[in-house]
Amino acid sequence: MNKKIILASKSPRRQELIKGLELAYDIHTYEVDESFPAELHSYEIAVYLAKKKALHFPGDLTNHILLTADTIVWVNDRLLNKPEDEDDAFRMLKTICGTTHEVFTGVCLRTTEIVHTFFERTEVTCKQLPDDEIWHYIHQYHPFDKAGSYGIQDWFGYTAVQKINGCFYNVMGLPVSRVNEELKKLGV
Repeated sequence: MNKKIILASKSPRRQELIKGLELAYDIHTYEVDESFPAELHSYEIAVYLAKKKALHFPGDLTNHILLTADTIVWVNDRLLNKPEDEDDAFRMLKTICGTTHEVFTGVCLRTTEIVHTFFERTEVTCKQLPDDEIWHYIHQYHPFDKAGSYGIQDWFGYTAVQKINGCFYNVMGLPVSRVNEELKKLGV
């Protein structure tokens, strides 16, 4: 019996990406504290948060597969999550411009029987942008719901991203090809 997917995400990008797989799904959102143990680094943070979101799902998973995810930016051995305000966004963008950083998305697939986690890693190289262009991006695109304060699929990606090594969709928030393969293993 095919199980229906529940995507537990407020992210419009994740919703768009899962729709592209042409699988039956519902969207269910709920609040989860996104704190994590301080000793975690890089992919461990993304996987921990994806699993934490899955374990806090308030509904019934009978005949369903819950899909949760969390994306982080890791640069210079530091986490860049979602910015708190414009100044924080500016600081983050200044940090990643002129560098290669890593984007990790942790994914958790949960049923009534299993909890399966995995992650995807993508390297993104950005050129240096002048301050006025960074402020333009912040004011015009309001990247406050994005890890690292940017979307690879919008103006920042068009103008600053020079090279990526890995899955493009991972940087958007969901490594859809890998998700598709993992869902197949679960019989979807």
